[in-house]
Amino acid sequence: MTRHLLAATITGVCAIAPAVHAQTTSPNISLAGGIQLAALQQAAVDADPRFRELKLYETQSELRLANISAEKKPTISIDALAQYQSDVPTPPPFVPNGQPLFLPPKGTVDTYVRLDQRLFDPTVNSRVAVEEARLAEAQAQVRTALYALRQEVNDAFFAATLLQERAAALAATIAELDARLRETNTRVREGAALPADAAAVEAALLQHRQDEDELRATRAAALRRLSSLTGRSLSENDLLTTPDLDAALGAARAQSNARRRPEFVQYARSQERLAREQDVAANSDRPRVSAYARGGLGRPGLNFIDDQFQFYGIVGMQLHWNAWSGGTSGREREALAVQQQILAADEAAFARNLDRAADADLTQIDRLQRAVELDDRIVELREQIARTSEVRFREGVLTASEYVERSTDLLAARSARAARRVELAEASARFLTALGLEVR
Repeated sequence: MTRHLLAATITGVCAIAPAVHAQTTSPNISLAGGIQLAALQQAAVDADPRFRELKLYETQSELRLANISAEKKPTISIDALAQYQSDVPTPPPFVPNGQPLFLPPKGTVDTYVRLDQRLFDPTVNSRVAVEEARLAEAQAQVRTALYALRQEVNDAFFAATLLQERAAALAATIAELDARLRETNTRVREGAALPADAAAVEAALLQHRQDEDELRATRAAALRRLSSLTGRSLSENDLLTTPDLDAALGAARAQSNARRRPEFVQYARSQERLAREQDVAANSDRPRVSAYARGGLGRPGLNFIDDQFQFYGIVGMQLHWNAWSGGTSGREREALAVQQQILAADEAAFARNLDRAADADLTQIDRLQRAVELDDRIVELREQIARTSEVRFREGVLTASEYVERSTDLLAARSARAARRVELAEASARFLTALGLEVR
């Protein structure tokens, strides 16, 4: 009865994943005692310090855009100059004694306020577009870096889950051997069994308990790694829920070439930024027009023959046109076009690598699916053998060593089945993550 109860418990543990998967959970809540992989992935992203960079880049871009926008507004500057020169131009004499009519002062003072207003600058809008493209590119780079955390969480999660399932299979065997040991000790006291039989069962039980302690310690280390990645406190009592990915896997097979990875978004944003920089280079040679006004106090003022302090004012228009720059802007546009080709080559190589990885994952998934189907049959047969061995051991037909051997075979079959189920879920999660799809 005990053996059947424990076997049902282990079956229930393996069946928790679909039940929990059907419920909704937040990144900080685990339902039905199971912790979801998707919640841990999101927790890892939220806990990573780089997540704050998304907002920081946005703030930085807003400041730069504000500076560009300020260029459309008038600028005011204040300047002052005081100087003395050793000589000044001397006009020819116009009076009988040979003295000039006026003599410019050698010491001059000029203080003025200047106001400049851009009327036409073809680079402003293109520079705004460049800054917006840079923001999108920077945020795409951050999202790409954060996405890599998903696979790290996958590795840690399934390492801990595998140890959890092996420990569950081992616990069932320990419970069965413990029951057999009590029965055998009773039979030894009654003279129906030899002490060596009890010793053989107890030795196997102690060995399995040592294995259980080792699994528990190894799983604790895996949970600590998972806690470090996600920023969540995980204890040995927390149950990790193996995700049911059959439906998602079937849908993903039909769209294995879909470009959902954040790297593709990053490539697109980089291409956009280069295109906008080409616009800036093209507009840099176009004319720019501005207006200016200047008012001040000088000695002399605009009337240079008067050596008294005078107020003055000047208004005007200014045109700047870089009519010929030796072809620098054209070469800059060509260099940016070459960089676009380099990015396109990198993107194509990345896509090919993903395709190869996806093919390898699908091959492994197909192999594991076939193996899991056989594992179910193998465990069923091993359980039949174990039940027969248990009856024969109680009747004294089978030795304790032979019974322990059959029990060990059943444990190996259960452990292999549990391991392959976890490996199948891990390969499916890796395939979905490689395609840029959510694991839920």
